[in-house]
Amino acid sequence: MTLICVIVGFWVPWVFVFFIVFAGLTLLGLHDLTQDRHAVLRNYPVLGNLRFLFEKIRPEIRQYLIESDQEEQPFSREQRSLVYQRAKGAEDKRPFGSHEKIYEAGYSWLTHSVQPTHFEDTDFRVPVGGPKCTQPYRASLYNISAMSFGSLSANAILALNNGAKAGGFAHDTGEGGISRYHREGGGDLIYEIGSGYFGCRNDDGTFNPDKFAKQASADQVKMIEIKLSQGAKPGHGGMLPAAKITPEIAEARDIPMGVDCVSPAAHSAFSNPMELMQFIGQLRTLSGGKPIGFKLCIGHRREFMCMVKAMLETDIIPDFIVVDGTEGGTGAAPLEFANHVGMPMVEGLTFVHNTLRGAGIRDQVKIGAAGKIVSAFDIARALSLGADWCNSARGYMFAIGCIQAQACHTNHCPVGVTTQDPLRQKALNVPDKSERVARFHRNTLKALGEMAGAAGLDNPCGFLPYHFMTRAGDGQMTEAADVYSYLREGFLLDDGDDNPIYRERWARATPHSFAPPEAA
Repeated sequence: MTLICVIVGFWVPWVFVFFIVFAGLTLLGLHDLTQDRHAVLRNYPVLGNLRFLFEKIRPEIRQYLIESDQEEQPFSREQRSLVYQRAKGAEDKRPFGSHEKIYEAGYSWLTHSVQPTHFEDTDFRVPVGGPKCTQPYRASLYNISAMSFGSLSANAILALNNGAKAGGFAHDTGEGGISRYHREGGGDLIYEIGSGYFGCRNDDGTFNPDKFAKQASADQVKMIEIKLSQGAKPGHGGMLPAAKITPEIAEARDIPMGVDCVSPAAHSAFSNPMELMQFIGQLRTLSGGKPIGFKLCIGHRREFMCMVKAMLETDIIPDFIVVDGTEGGTGAAPLEFANHVGMPMVEGLTFVHNTLRGAGIRDQVKIGAAGKIVSAFDIARALSLGADWCNSARGYMFAIGCIQAQACHTNHCPVGVTTQDPLRQKALNVPDKSERVARFHRNTLKALGEMAGAAGLDNPCGFLPYHFMTRAGDGQMTEAADVYSYLREGFLLDDGDDNPIYRERWARATPHSFAPPEAA
C-alpha cells in the first residue's frame, strides 16, 4: 500500500496523506520483526501492538464500560458517585429501592428506632487530649487522612487544606513534612512523623528535637502523629529517587537535592516499647503539651500489647491512636503487601479498643480509624466498633476530582491529583475543589446525623455494635455485638479466665522488647 500511494500520489497529491500513514505502519512492522523482546510482535507485526494498547487502557475500559455499580475495584462506582455528588452538592438520593443483594451473606444494615431524633447542628466533634495534654484539640468526626506533598500535587494539597479550613476539620500532612502549601492553606494540621523524620531531622536522618519543636510550635499544628506503619504497606520502608525530588519537596522534607530520600522500615528514635513511650513524652514536652499519638496497622497483636504494658509502666499514655486497616492504600505498594500484609481495619480497631479496655486506660486514649471510609454508614460502623473519629484519604481524593485511574505512582495522574507535572496539576482548580472538599465533609456529617437520628441517638458517638446487623453465610441474621463485642474493663489486669485469646498474648507481652519471649 505504501508503494501504491507513492505512485498514485504523483497524479493525486492528497493521496500522500495515506502514504505517510502507511509508511509509518511499515516502519513499525519492520521494527516489530527485528526486535526480540516481545514474541507476539514478531509473529504479528503491527496488529500485535493492539494487545499492548488494550492492556494499557484495560482499567479505564473496565471501570467505565464493564464493572457493575457495586463491584469494588477498589471503590465501586456507587461509592465514588456518592462522594462526587456530595462534593458537588448534587442530588445524592437513589430511586427504586436498594441495589444491594440484601439476602446474601455479608449484607449489613443499621437498626432504627420508632422514636428517631433530629440534629440541627451536625458539626460533630470529639475532644482529643489526655490528662497530661495542655492543648487539647476538638477534632471533627471526619478528617483528611495522611497523604504527603510529593505523593500529592501542590494544587491537591492546597485544595484539601483550604477545604479543611473552610469546613473546620483536620488535614494530616502524611510523613512528607509540612510543605509551603499546607501553610498557605491555613487549615488545621496533624503533623505526621515517619521513620524519615522529615522536617525534624539531622543530616544523617535521625530525629532533631530543636527542629521538631519549631515545627510543632506553629498554631496551625493541632496534633502530632508518629507513624509506626500504614495500611498500604505495613512493615515496608520506601525511597524517593533523587530524580523525583524537587526543590519544594526538599524544602518540606528538609533533605538535600540530588540524593535518594530513604524512609527506613523502622524508627531510629526508639527500638522497644519503653523507648516509644519516652519518645511520646519527649514530643509532648517539645510541642508545649499538644496531643501526641501514633498510627499503626495491627500486625503481631502481642506487640501492641507490649506498647500498652509500657504505657502502664511509664505512665506515659498517648492522647490518641489511629488504627489504619490494610484496605488503606493511597501509597503505592508491592502487590503482596497491598493484598496480604496487615490486619483489616474492622478487626484491628476492635482489637485496639478491647485491649485498651482490658488495660483500664480506654477512657484516656481516643481512637481514630482509617480504611475505605467514604460514607456516613462507614463512619457509623467504625464508631460502633470503638472509634472516636474517622479519617479518609481516598474519599477526599475523589472530592477533588480523582477518577480512580490508579496511575498515582506514575506521575501521569490524568486529573492532577497525584503528580508533580506542572501542566497536569494545573488542571486542578484549587478554589473550586476546595469548596468541594468542605461540601463533601459537611454533607457526609449531615448524613451521619440523619443515621444517628434514625437510630434514636443524641450523638453519633453513641453508636454501639448492637445497632448493626449482618447476614451470615447460612442466611441467619447476626448482631455485630455477638462478633465485635466490647470486652470487660480491666480484665487484663486481674486473674480471671475470660477472653483467653487476649490473656494468652498479654501474658507473653513485655514492655521492654517487641521480640517474642522465646526470641528475647
